[in-house]
Amino acid sequence: MAGGPWFFCLKHHTVEPRDGCAERHRLGPYETREEAERALQSVREREEQLTAEDRKWEDD
Repeated sequence: MAGGPWFFCLKHHTVEPRDGCAERHRLGPYETREEAERALQSVREREEQLTAEDRKWEDD
């Protein structure tokens, strides 16, 4: 992980290196800083996908 790993801090809404806030306040690790910056968007997209899959499964 060049320059990483990187984490997104949920407490401060910032990208941090390994030596950041406690693990319970972070998402990651991510390979790049850019991936960590998109952490909340990625979580939102996965949640939308899983919700759609659940709805489809319940309808079948």
